[in-house]
Amino acid sequence: MAKITMKTPIVEMDGDEMTKVLWGWIKEILIEPFVELKTEYYDLSLPNRDKTDDDVTVKSALAAKKLGVAVKCATITPNAQRVEEYGLKKMWKSPNGTIRGILDGTVFRTPILVPGIKSYVPGWKKPITIARHAYGDIYSAAEDRVEAGESAYLLVCDGSGNELRRKPIHDFLTPGIIQGMHNVDASIESFARSCFTYALSENLPLWFGTKDTISKTYDHRFKDIFREVYESEFEAEFEKRGLEFLYTLVDDIVARVIRSEGGFVWACKNYDGDVLSDMVATAFGSLGMMSSVLVSPDGTYEYEAAHGTVTRHYYKYLKGEETSTNSMATIWAWTGALNMRGQKDGSPKLCAFAKKLENCAARTIEEGFMTGDLVPLFEREGVTPQKLESRKFLEKIAEKL
Repeated sequence: MAKITMKTPIVEMDGDEMTKVLWGWIKEILIEPFVELKTEYYDLSLPNRDKTDDDVTVKSALAAKKLGVAVKCATITPNAQRVEEYGLKKMWKSPNGTIRGILDGTVFRTPILVPGIKSYVPGWKKPITIARHAYGDIYSAAEDRVEAGESAYLLVCDGSGNELRRKPIHDFLTPGIIQGMHNVDASIESFARSCFTYALSENLPLWFGTKDTISKTYDHRFKDIFREVYESEFEAEFEKRGLEFLYTLVDDIVARVIRSEGGFVWACKNYDGDVLSDMVATAFGSLGMMSSVLVSPDGTYEYEAAHGTVTRHYYKYLKGEETSTNSMATIWAWTGALNMRGQKDGSPKLCAFAKKLENCAARTIEEGFMTGDLVPLFEREGVTPQKLESRKFLEKIAEKL
């Protein structure tokens, strides 16, 4: 067959460790034999981020804004151990946090459901989409160590640096830590609008919760803005379709989620979405079975896997040992980006290829061929699951393509 052509490149953000290995194999085995792949490449591996003083991360995000579609491999956010391991200049910030700070928008994460893979929560029958606010909070916070005898204040100044007001945080009798984080109304409004729009596009209810009883200014602002945007822009359409917008405390939301059958969008603040998307993905079967896309107000889409770099498997791979690493979420990152590129460029063949690749990957598992993490979860009458090595799994999908 003639390869499918692409009119416009997508931004390709390469990453780290085992997911970087899978990244190359997915292109080699599943995409490049069928598509004349055009990408604007950025190496976001930890050594290159250190080498470029993290400038490569900023450049990749700006390129995404320019081209409109990006696909990102999982990357390392270094801690103290990683600084020593890689000999880094400093403990660089999360690349995802940097990219999301530039692109703004909302991250939507939806589990990839495949017949035969059972949920750890028996009542969950439908996907739960996590809508994660992708700006501010602890991901762009200032923080510091404080010594005994020091005091910390929340200080607000005008544009010239003149103090307007201050609030005491704590007088430290013993050493401790402080953190200052922020958000802005415009980003929260974009988050709310994105969540309501997405829920309508999927014809799903929207649930949202914060801790406004404790955080009477910060979290309460999220509550107020969601209510204002809903009542002024979306309430009539939600009521017309019989869709629910539920706001309650995040504690209550969590309890309701566990008791539910799924089938709704769960809006979460940045940190909540980070943690709870992993919980939802694992409960549905595996962190390797969660799609993720950042949707910006300007129409930029950045697709990625919702899991980490699979360090343990990477060290086995380096030793020449066999690995069986789930690549489904990374495949879905590529198919999401290719499908959106096809939509933006008016290329139905590219869109169709992306959907066929997803179907082939899901059918491969459904027919009993999968990576090791899924074998204990697989239950299908008359089918005995077979564990495949990482590359062999991709080659099995390629047979169907």
